[in-house]
Amino acid sequence: MLNELDKELERRELRFTRYADDCVIVVKSEAAAKRVMYTVTSWIERKLGLKVNATKTHITKPTKIKYLGFGFWKSKEGWRARPHQDSVAKYKRKIKKLCKRSWSVSLTHRIEKLNAVTRGWSNYFALGDMKTAMTKVDEHLRVQTIVIIWKQWKVPKKREWGLRKLGVSPNMAHKVSGMGNRYIAVANNRTIKWAITKEKLTKRGLVSPLDYYLNQHTLKLN
Repeated sequence: MLNELDKELERRELRFTRYADDCVIVVKSEAAAKRVMYTVTSWIERKLGLKVNATKTHITKPTKIKYLGFGFWKSKEGWRARPHQDSVAKYKRKIKKLCKRSWSVSLTHRIEKLNAVTRGWSNYFALGDMKTAMTKVDEHLRVQTIVIIWKQWKVPKKREWGLRKLGVSPNMAHKVSGMGNRYIAVANNRTIKWAITKEKLTKRGLVSPLDYYLNQHTLKLN
């Protein structure tokens, strides 16, 4: 049925995009937008017998649009798409939930869940420009994973053993292992961050949100 709407918009020579019942029409001025919204809404209700949702139908600037999870911005090359800030926030909430220290699961299981979210989210938004956002998520995920590993080591003796295994000197490993459960301090400790690097987490199986996005983004553009 909505194919008829496409034909009508094409007949009017309007620039638009539609996915299911979610449609965006682009015009040059606010006056034109008001006119088009009124006439198209009227046409849909008269010709198709559908009720247009007034709460979701509105006029806005391109930079304020959220369409299928994407937001838009204008660069020197023209208009570009990127994940809307609400979409990024939702992704971060999912990561935060999977990184809860109170979730008693193995690191392997947790990594599998995190990887599934990262791959799914990046595959969907791969066409968008989100290097800055993914850089922040990447670092945040690494810090959260460090804290998870520290908690799973539980006691100073196990923490000392873990740090030494990762290349920390015996004296420094002994000193740092006594930090206890001060997780903010642990997350910012230089020795621990040196020991649990992004490369080592990758070898452990954790997918880097930034690296995965950059790879998918390149594939989508080629």
